[in-house]
Order: sequence, then C-alpha cells, then structure tokens
Amino acid sequence: MKAILICAALAAASLTGCAGLNADVHTANPSAVLKGERTYTIARMPSQDSSADHPQFETMLRDELAKNGFTDSAARSAHYLLSIAYDTRPAAIGVGSKDCAPGVCERSPEPPFALFGGRAYQHALTLRFFEQSSGQEVYKVSAASSDRDPDPLHAMPLLVKSALAKFPFDAPPDWRVKLRADQAGGGPAVVSVKPLQP
Repeated sequence: MKAILICAALAAASLTGCAGLNADVHTANPSAVLKGERTYTIARMPSQDSSADHPQFETMLRDELAKNGFTDSAARSAHYLLSIAYDTRPAAIGVGSKDCAPGVCERSPEPPFALFGGRAYQHALTLRFFEQSSGQEVYKVSAASSDRDPDPLHAMPLLVKSALAKFPFDAPPDWRVKLRADQAGGGPAVVSVKPLQP
C-alpha cells in the first residue's frame, strides 16, 4: 500500500510540475529563417477583441518579442502578421502505446476523483508568423505546460517565455524549457533549453 501511495504522489508531482517550472515546446518548421525587418502587427480574432484577458497576453508577448529585436508597427508597414492562440482545459490522464491501431488506443476517461485535492489543467500557447506580403506562414511555435491553476493568466508568462526561449528554435522540433520563478515577483527566468529525446 505504501508503494502505491508513493507512486501516486510521483505521478501527481509530474503532472503539476512540482519539481520546477517547465514547458514543452514544439515547432512546426524548425530551422526557419525569418528574413526581412523584424516588424510585426498582431492579427486578432473577433473573440480576442472582446476578451478582457487578451490585452494582458499581448502586453507580455510584446515585451518578450522586443527582447528578440521585434517591433510592433502599424498594420500596413509590418513585415509579419502574428497570430496568437491560447487555451486552458482540464488535463486528461491517458496511456499511450506505439503498437496500437488507430482508434484503438485512445485517451482513457478522466478519473472520477482528483489526486491530492486538485484537478490538473493543460495550458497551451501557439504563435504563428506570416509574411504579410505573401500570406505564407514562415514560423510556428507552440508551448504547453500543466499545473493545478485554471487561470490562463497565471500560466501565460511561463508559456510566452518558453515559446520564445530560442528564436527561432532549430531542429529537432521538440524541446523542454525549464524555468525558475523570479523571487522578486518578475516573470520566470529560463534555466535550460534542451531537445526532447525521441
């Protein structure tokens, strides 16, 4: 019984990231070369125009992009259009296997109880850069993390910092970004950026 409880505690810790802050980053086009001047404008969806949280997301993102030499400029003169998508949802626990036929090994249903008093949430951020002149997508990066806080604003500094920890990320497409909380109350700081092993 003791061994089962220890295993359950370890599983819960890995879900919540108790060992430290981290996020998994995926790029759809690693080693992309962003040519031209580093100016952008944000292309908003109608739901983002009416969202109370979205301006805070954009402020965090603008600050981090400025550290990478990007300037927010007027829509017509910007070299890139930047699309932002983010999402927070309850995380499901599942078991995967490489030998399963498609449709056979699906995610198992959520457990009827919450381990150690809290439900886990999955937070995700995707940034897509399009050349304004051609409309072609030139770079796409996604960051995801899990914790027990359903508030997307709480996760956003970690996701923004992770998605832009390397800019652009080169091959391979999958990375793990480890961060630490700033004790002075600022945003998280990147500790390491390592490729995920296949």
